[in-house]
Amino acid sequence: MKIFLPDGNEHYFPEGASGLQIAQLLKFNKNALAIEINGKLFDLSHVLTEDAYVTSNDKVKKGINIQFLTQDDSKGLELIRHSCAHLLGSAVKELYPEAKIAIGPTINDGFYYDFYNKEPFTLTDLELIEACMHRIREQDARFTRRELSRKSAIELFKSLDEEFKIELINDLPPDSAISVYEHAGFTDLCRGPHVPSTGKIPAHFKLTKVSGAYWRGDSSRPMLQRIYGAAWTSKAELDLYLKRISEAEARDHRKLGREMDLFHIQEEAVGSVFWHENGYIVYRALENFMRNKVSKHGYLEVRTPQLIDRVLWEKSGHWDKFRDVMFIAESEKRILAVKPMSCPGHIQIFNQTLKSYRQLPYRIAEFGLCHRNESSGSLHGLMRVRSFTQDDGHIFCTMDQVSGEVKKCCNLLMSAYNDLGFHDISIKFADRPKVRAGDDETWERAENALKNAMKEAGFDFDYNPGEGAFYGPKIEFGLNDALGRYWQCGTLQVDLVLPERLSAEYMGEDGNRHRPVMLHRAILGSLERFIGIMLEHYAGKLPLWLMPVQVMVIPAMTSANGYAKKVKNKLYSAGIRCQVDLRCESAGYKIREHSVTKIPLIIMLGPKEEEGEAVTMRWLGENQNQKTISLQEAITKLRQEFKPPHDE
Repeated sequence: MKIFLPDGNEHYFPEGASGLQIAQLLKFNKNALAIEINGKLFDLSHVLTEDAYVTSNDKVKKGINIQFLTQDDSKGLELIRHSCAHLLGSAVKELYPEAKIAIGPTINDGFYYDFYNKEPFTLTDLELIEACMHRIREQDARFTRRELSRKSAIELFKSLDEEFKIELINDLPPDSAISVYEHAGFTDLCRGPHVPSTGKIPAHFKLTKVSGAYWRGDSSRPMLQRIYGAAWTSKAELDLYLKRISEAEARDHRKLGREMDLFHIQEEAVGSVFWHENGYIVYRALENFMRNKVSKHGYLEVRTPQLIDRVLWEKSGHWDKFRDVMFIAESEKRILAVKPMSCPGHIQIFNQTLKSYRQLPYRIAEFGLCHRNESSGSLHGLMRVRSFTQDDGHIFCTMDQVSGEVKKCCNLLMSAYNDLGFHDISIKFADRPKVRAGDDETWERAENALKNAMKEAGFDFDYNPGEGAFYGPKIEFGLNDALGRYWQCGTLQVDLVLPERLSAEYMGEDGNRHRPVMLHRAILGSLERFIGIMLEHYAGKLPLWLMPVQVMVIPAMTSANGYAKKVKNKLYSAGIRCQVDLRCESAGYKIREHSVTKIPLIIMLGPKEEEGEAVTMRWLGENQNQKTISLQEAITKLRQEFKPPHDE
């Protein structure tokens, strides 16, 4: 068996040589973690039986191509994190033998492992577990793979009293290969691969938190404890990550929501938001900003029903796709669904009159209240809710108009994001999913139309294979926030399926009826989620025009209370959201308290300001930079400062 190197040299190996043997002879063994064969990862113990080429991604040869992964590769780092999850599992079983193991996948920046344990894990427990992980790592215990029959695998995990693993095995397809990995006396069900031994895992990992998670996301199943960890290849990367996590915790929108008195969520309305006065001001300001923006782009605002007969959802295909997350109601022997999205309702509006080609493109928009029965375990503040408002829009047009409309949509989205302070935008093209409506020819037309339109509009994009909507391909717009986190918000889809299913037609120039192309677009997505994203992006210090209380007026002494009320009334009459604090507390105490609630401007008043009909302004974060100006000048400046972007 010959192994060809990139420089043209070749080496001979006995047939059945392992990846590790090859790596050792070629002097890759010190850094090699795994071997990649024609794009598929294997342990270094995997044997080769044919000639192969050692290649890089950009120089693929015809035949067997192999690469050796190191910790410097993204795939190598994921392998380290996967092995770190097993390290966590073995440490927990060593310290808490009665604990049951569930699943332990990799995630962004690290890994987690779910356990069933009678006693809750504490932060002290995490410290002990992490120390045990380091001890096992230092043993340099080998990761050993075994393939078992289904019967043998079930017997193995029965002997280990691991019922969660037995359930996973029973749910595997009949022809699935079943493999287990063992190290330092710990056995886990796993496809692999893993690093060769625990010593190959860098010491730069940290257990970060523990939370609850239902087994398989089902609230009727046991509650497990999920231990999260981070893993990196250097201490500097780990320290930077931990600093970022600390900052993220300080920016948590749920914490800010309490401090700023914006909203709350309670058990009696799971997944639904109680908007307080301050929060609803932010909500309405954002909604009105978007309403003004889309109306200037030719959209007509509509409203569709909350309850629609299942017959329409069956026709559209949503019943088959979304039935599990639909809330259902029954009335007069009819089954109704609370709408999870607005698309079918918008087609009904389009269908009420036969449109001429001269009326296209026909653009409609709705701030549609939608409900989806998400599992309680997946709910997270404003980021994942059951009741939300989506800034939905649909464009009915001809195929010739698709390119122009796609460009207009992209420009609209980019303009909105920039106005809201997001300038680092990622764009991805998501093509046909495995489960979809429509034939391949229809999908080919839709994908080509959207792809070509994006290219003609001058927008570059990456690919997200198989993640399109069930009725058409989509463009995903992701925002990168102040902490570098990615949030997928806007979408744009080309749909040739729903117009056919729901009989949408227009009268063409030739006097015949034709199916329109339907473009689906959302800009913010869910208003609730977007407000959560903005709170974390800005650490609560929202753009001035969005702040619920823009100015707090504080008299320095009770004798200035009358003037404080006068200033507050004049600011309020000028359209500035302001309050006056007349409590019998010191000015310093009031300033500190209102700084926590992120009020951007505090106006201080005393005898000097009253005498000169002036105000002293103190902006949040600029404690040493106070300025005294006339009240009228302040009103003129603040009206401009607090004006929404492009408000005409």
